[in-house]
Amino acid sequence: MRYLDRASLVVCAVLAALCTAGNGQFPRHRPVGLGLGLRVGSTASANCPDNKCHIYETYYIDQKIDHYSFVSDDTYKMRYLMAQQYWDKNGGPIFFYTGNEGDITWFCENTGFMWDIAPEFKAMLVFAEHRYYGDSLPYGKDSFKDRKHVGYLTSEQALADYAVLIKHIKASIPGAANSPVVAFGGSYGGMLAAWMRMKYPDVIVGSVAASAPIWQLNNLTNCNAASSIVTKDFTEVSPTCSKTIRTSWATINKFGETPEGREQLRTSLRLCSPVETKYDVAAIKGWLSETWFNLAMVDYPYNASFLEPLPAFPIEVVCSHIKTNNASGVPLLMELGAAVNVYYNHTGSTKCFNTSQTATGSLGDLGWGFQACTEMVLPSCSDGKHDMFEPSPWVYKEYVKSCQEEWNVTPRPDWPIIQYWGKNISAASNIVFSNGLLDPWSGGGVLKSISDSLVAVIIPDGAHHLDLRSKNTDDPPSVTAARNTEKANIKKWIAKANADL
Repeated sequence: MRYLDRASLVVCAVLAALCTAGNGQFPRHRPVGLGLGLRVGSTASANCPDNKCHIYETYYIDQKIDHYSFVSDDTYKMRYLMAQQYWDKNGGPIFFYTGNEGDITWFCENTGFMWDIAPEFKAMLVFAEHRYYGDSLPYGKDSFKDRKHVGYLTSEQALADYAVLIKHIKASIPGAANSPVVAFGGSYGGMLAAWMRMKYPDVIVGSVAASAPIWQLNNLTNCNAASSIVTKDFTEVSPTCSKTIRTSWATINKFGETPEGREQLRTSLRLCSPVETKYDVAAIKGWLSETWFNLAMVDYPYNASFLEPLPAFPIEVVCSHIKTNNASGVPLLMELGAAVNVYYNHTGSTKCFNTSQTATGSLGDLGWGFQACTEMVLPSCSDGKHDMFEPSPWVYKEYVKSCQEEWNVTPRPDWPIIQYWGKNISAASNIVFSNGLLDPWSGGGVLKSISDSLVAVIIPDGAHHLDLRSKNTDDPPSVTAARNTEKANIKKWIAKANADL
């Protein structure tokens, strides 16, 4: 897979509930340990980001493995997290995070905006885990065994899970029947939040879709958009930095030609394993490319631990190590090694690096690999001229071949465009699309408002869904303004929903 395929879309939230089938259309809420069901108790976020511990309860609900079949009743337990301490039990709103490609508790710790505004709106918080990620594995340890087991991993099945869960919550919790539901999501989760409003407008009154590259899909956006944005981010910090990275690929290739050179690559980059073959050299380049890409995603103005523990403005710190003009040979490799150390070893606890370690290690690589090979085809390319990456054209035939070899599936890149309207989304309503222009994925985002209710919010100095993170004293004014716009729209959606009751 190319690095952009592995640089999964990111962000999520908090909650959970375990439920068993009841007498009605939806399973009943039944707390474990009280003779009423399977609640898994109260939990606080382990890392307490920004010194704010998030208290929630964990539940599970029985979901159909295939919502679109009338001949199979197979079910699985889907995890979700729930916080009711701020909720007005007389119809207060429900803020619903559309989980994406990872453990839902990890997303919970990085979606502070929902926690910050819940008291103001007197909202219930729900964070739903995406099927095939975290604890929500339809076939347990066999979920990725073969395509028969993994084939139910699709965005439309996940959206159906969320719709069923919302209906269940509203039917089973007293006071929630008329609660307006607002969807939140970031990255792939932002795509799901937008699509949730488009597909289930009767369930969701509006959506905040942060850093959601819904137009990164097949042929909707130039494939080099993301590579160009990464390069711009590095160049604005230091032209020498991006120039050196651009020239580094030839240096790596040259050192990769001999055993002595490959050993130098290993020592300079502090790699754990020997570099023995051309495939090992290719793995190094892919690992570095992914690292530069993800640094642009998480170039936050304060210390953060989203993908990895990182300092404030990590690109500045990285580029402080890539500072020699016209560097070459071993000195260039040593600078790269020092730069990579910032991303993977900010805590100082790592002795060596594995090129098999993805820069998005907290996410679900297995699941996303399958999704990228079926419907989530997000073309990426680089030319080495308008960007700092090694030239790598988008060759769909090669992409298909790799998917067939890895998963025994053939991608259907046009399917999500057919399902979710491509660029012709003007018939939708009540969606805020926010994008930080430091974020590589903004190249596939909605950057201009389409109507009064399809609103684009631009954060010029924001990285990947910075607006969904907790407020911070180091936030740029543009992200504060973005959050205010989002809150204004949320208030409008809720008021309209309540007026229509």
